Amino acid sequence: MAVLDYQILALLAFTAYLAYCFALVVYRVWFHPLAKFPGPKLASCSLWYEFYYDVVLEGKWAFKIRDMHKRYGPIVRINPHELHIKDPDFYNDIHATGRRNKYQWFVNMAGAPGSIFATADEGLHRMRRKPLDNFFSKKAVTDLEPLIEEKVHKLSDRFAQAADSRDIVRADCAFMALTMDVICSYCFAADRMYLDNPDFGLEWKETINGAWQKGGMIRAFPSMPFFMRRFPRWLAKKLDPDMSLFLAWQDSVEATVKPILNGESEKNQHSIFHTLRDSDLPAQEKTLRRLSDEGEIFTGAGSETTAKALATILYYLTTYPACMAKLKEELRSAMPDPSKLVSWTQLEQLPYLSAVIQEGIRLAGGITTRLPRVANEPLQYQDWIIPAGTPISETINFILMDPVIFHEPYTFRPERWIEGGQRLSKYQVSFGKGSRQCIGMNLAYAEMYLACAALFRRFNFDLYKTDSRNMEFVHDFFVAAPAKEFRSVRVRIAKDE
Repeated sequence: MAVLDYQILALLAFTAYLAYCFALVVYRVWFHPLAKFPGPKLASCSLWYEFYYDVVLEGKWAFKIRDMHKRYGPIVRINPHELHIKDPDFYNDIHATGRRNKYQWFVNMAGAPGSIFATADEGLHRMRRKPLDNFFSKKAVTDLEPLIEEKVHKLSDRFAQAADSRDIVRADCAFMALTMDVICSYCFAADRMYLDNPDFGLEWKETINGAWQKGGMIRAFPSMPFFMRRFPRWLAKKLDPDMSLFLAWQDSVEATVKPILNGESEKNQHSIFHTLRDSDLPAQEKTLRRLSDEGEIFTGAGSETTAKALATILYYLTTYPACMAKLKEELRSAMPDPSKLVSWTQLEQLPYLSAVIQEGIRLAGGITTRLPRVANEPLQYQDWIIPAGTPISETINFILMDPVIFHEPYTFRPERWIEGGQRLSKYQVSFGKGSRQCIGMNLAYAEMYLACAALFRRFNFDLYKTDSRNMEFVHDFFVAAPAKEFRSVRVRIAKDE
């Protein structure tokens, strides 16, 4: 065939592709079932609009969605397939208990398709989650309390050493070492020992932060994790240190899960993954790849979000000394001996400590990325009928920072939770709602209550080169992130005699 023939064929193929793209845009903008909903035309044309704000501009899509609502109202079409609603009172309708699927395109961001987080189908999710629920019930976490206390005491001892030496401590890393050591002990009966690490496992924190940032890219290119797992580790280390850390994390999880599945670990171990191995789940649900996916999500989400809340609480209590004084007074009454922790159940009865934790969780922002749900039936929102099968989302941060619900939302004021009572608890959506609510909520609360009681009863803190910029929500990387140069919370510690 002549060269000219190939050129004609290429031109025809390119012309056909352009015609297809044009027809797709026409359909999405004017004839799609969501065409009647308000929103920018560029967003309705293509997912690349979101990619630009989320990946190219690094986590700016949530802010663009907020601007859309200012222009178009409480319901907006944010991409060709999805609607976003800004109405705190409709959140429970989206996340209703019952048959709510996840949006498959969205959960691809996890890069762990076998995990319960990335399981789109509600029925499959229910099957995968069932053997895990018992591990995260309030009773199970109460039974785990000795393990949590052991790790909290270890952190407290490290802080005491830092107080004696007057060393500056990366509190955000220290808290992540605590939560990581707890979740690894519980998941695998294998402690990472980050609390014994001189820098509290700083590399791990950087690995997780890097993994969150890749979410938007993986959504756009869902085959990325498949190829990344097969990428030569030595080459990744030379070309992209962040990717190298990410791959090392995946390898370490797989190396931890593998001996459990093979029965090589100690017999009679009581951990989440030993139980999954011995459960009545079908064989295809107990493969190394599927359970490694689960392990990646547990170690990632089970460490960073709780650690971030603790770092946020520390920052604001140190910034608002009157609040710190009030908390210390309550803790001195409940714990006369600072070295002897009282139980999680007893700590939950302390009203100001509870209020401090709720306010810290609110200001930490929880998961700042939206979490779309898909209803199998049409939903009505105001005068709008949302077609069945449409992904619908609300952004948690928009609710937690709503000035109508939380007066002066950027102010740390624990008293609002004592004054507001049940009215505000409805809007505490940091852990989500419904059947897809965060499975680790009870564990997170236990860690926060015990850590706050132990550390704020025993120590005083002064911020070091840390200010409001370290708390600012600048990038949405699944969790709120400040500007790169401010991603730390550093303190100088003194003993509270």
